[in-house]
Amino acid sequence: MNLLSADNISYSAGDKILFTNLNFGISKGDKFGLIGVNGTGKSTLLKILAGIMPPETGNVSVRKETNIGYLGQNPELEEEKDVFDNVFNNKHKLTGLIKEYEALLEHADDSEEYLKKLDVISTDMHLHDAWSYEARVKEIISRLGIGDLMHQAVKYLSGGQKKRVALAKILAEEPDVLILDEPTNHLDMDTVEWLQQLIHDQFETLLVVTHDRYFLDGISNQIIELERGNLYKYSGNYAYFLEKKSEREENMAAELEKDKNLFRKELEWMRRMPKARGTKSKSRITAFEDLKEKISGKKTDEKIQLEIKDRRQGGKILEARGIGKTIGEKTIIDHFRHYFQKGEKVGIIGQNGCGKTTLLRLLTGQLHPDKGDVVIGENTAIGYYSQEEDLPATEMNKRLIDVVNDIAPNIELADGSKVSASQFLTRFKFPPQDQYKLIQKLSGGERKRLQLLKILLQNPNFLVLDEPTNDLDIETLNVLEEFLENFRGSVVLVSHDRYFMDRVADHVFVFTGDGGIMDFPGNYTDYKEWKALKKQETKAEQKKESAVPDKKTENKPKGKLSFKEQRELEEAENKMNVIEERKKALLQLLDQGSADHEELIQWSAELQRLDAEHETYMNRWIELSS
Repeated sequence: MNLLSADNISYSAGDKILFTNLNFGISKGDKFGLIGVNGTGKSTLLKILAGIMPPETGNVSVRKETNIGYLGQNPELEEEKDVFDNVFNNKHKLTGLIKEYEALLEHADDSEEYLKKLDVISTDMHLHDAWSYEARVKEIISRLGIGDLMHQAVKYLSGGQKKRVALAKILAEEPDVLILDEPTNHLDMDTVEWLQQLIHDQFETLLVVTHDRYFLDGISNQIIELERGNLYKYSGNYAYFLEKKSEREENMAAELEKDKNLFRKELEWMRRMPKARGTKSKSRITAFEDLKEKISGKKTDEKIQLEIKDRRQGGKILEARGIGKTIGEKTIIDHFRHYFQKGEKVGIIGQNGCGKTTLLRLLTGQLHPDKGDVVIGENTAIGYYSQEEDLPATEMNKRLIDVVNDIAPNIELADGSKVSASQFLTRFKFPPQDQYKLIQKLSGGERKRLQLLKILLQNPNFLVLDEPTNDLDIETLNVLEEFLENFRGSVVLVSHDRYFMDRVADHVFVFTGDGGIMDFPGNYTDYKEWKALKKQETKAEQKKESAVPDKKTENKPKGKLSFKEQRELEEAENKMNVIEERKKALLQLLDQGSADHEELIQWSAELQRLDAEHETYMNRWIELSS
């Protein structure tokens, strides 16, 4: 039985029909990855399914007592409240209990009534394992990098921080159906991998829109594609989807060609016959009109074509000469040197806030280093794709065609031919009917595509890309990857998309902390494998060192224990007995609860410390006893 069902839903955006009479259902255990080109209505469909907005026709039904968790691309939070209150303001059954407990502690007194209330709620917390839930939520907050912002008002956070707060809230809610729209945006690679594992392990039913193909493969068991208002379902991962989609498109192309041949034959018959329709077969005329409509609805989508004229690179491309940058008291980059080569393609990886964007801004001259300098070659033309939308406010009320015409009315392509601004926009999947839209009416993905188009119009030979995969659909990413692979200029790339990074980068700069940057000779996956191997080697070395016998005792003959060792054995036994008694007392105290929340935390910490001490004494006792 479906937890969520959409029956005959339709929706239009202005004059554009996104989908009509669409049927879709999510059952327990379904893990859907939803893909489709920008502008097809993916985000709109998610909002309708999550109950954020109603469909124009049809209805969406949710099974009784089913909790739906939804994360949008631009989530709404309570701006005046802090991060803690926003995260714990969710539909989970335990959040009310935790907030009630926290509120009670804030107004502590010695009255009998207060102690009675505290005893009741402490018992409830223990019975429902609320302590464990609170710990899980705090781990989510920490892993998403917002642990230091717990008491910061949301209105002061950046867009990326707000998205992470909203994500923490949805994950803390632990919904029955998880609906996420581009959840990996604004996350670094380590956090994306953690999120992928968390969703895989803890959420049974979900629907996710994402451009991250590794993430898609890691969390989904079915792919659904929204194309021309229809949903196509594929039971398998992304690789299986590509294979089956290719087969479907080949079958459609063959069927379309067959219909076109029939159409040409029928068109000739229509032209040959007299205008008086009474002499014609009315059924054949009706069939001709149906065929005409069928063909017009079967037009195949053309892929984006990224073709620009090459600009020659000079002998010197770009050189970073021992550059350094400190922000506040934190050293972001310290003495970084690199001489960029022709055709070099390098990726930059590191945790959020480590300085990746700062390095890009230093290399492009938008930011000046505190020490060292950046020397840009005479023939180097930099094209900088910013993580933030860089379309000026003055362009928002302009039409798309006018923005491109202002840059270049005629564009020279790689083969030497020239096309008009309108033709170039069509190659970027902006059909003529969309070219007269105002910029402010474009979707987020369409604006990012326009941003990329404007950069390529400048004919750069040194591309600097800061998170170019955000808000771009997978089809556009595939084309962009192919373009960058064949691009004869240099590329410097920051991206949390591991697939994209692996395909484009020849080597990576790794931020190691304290301003250090390591140049690793391989792509992201190569680096991760190397890092895992080094970790294993370090563990093996530590194990080996711990196994080396003490030189004072390695030649000692085995037999009776020395007086000192006998005393140590007895002391280990006594210590273990004392620890066990204290553990019993602590467990009893925890079961009874306490009016002091800090005291509960101290007891838990002491219990963990005693467990570790007991294990140490036990290991020594076994060693001496044997």
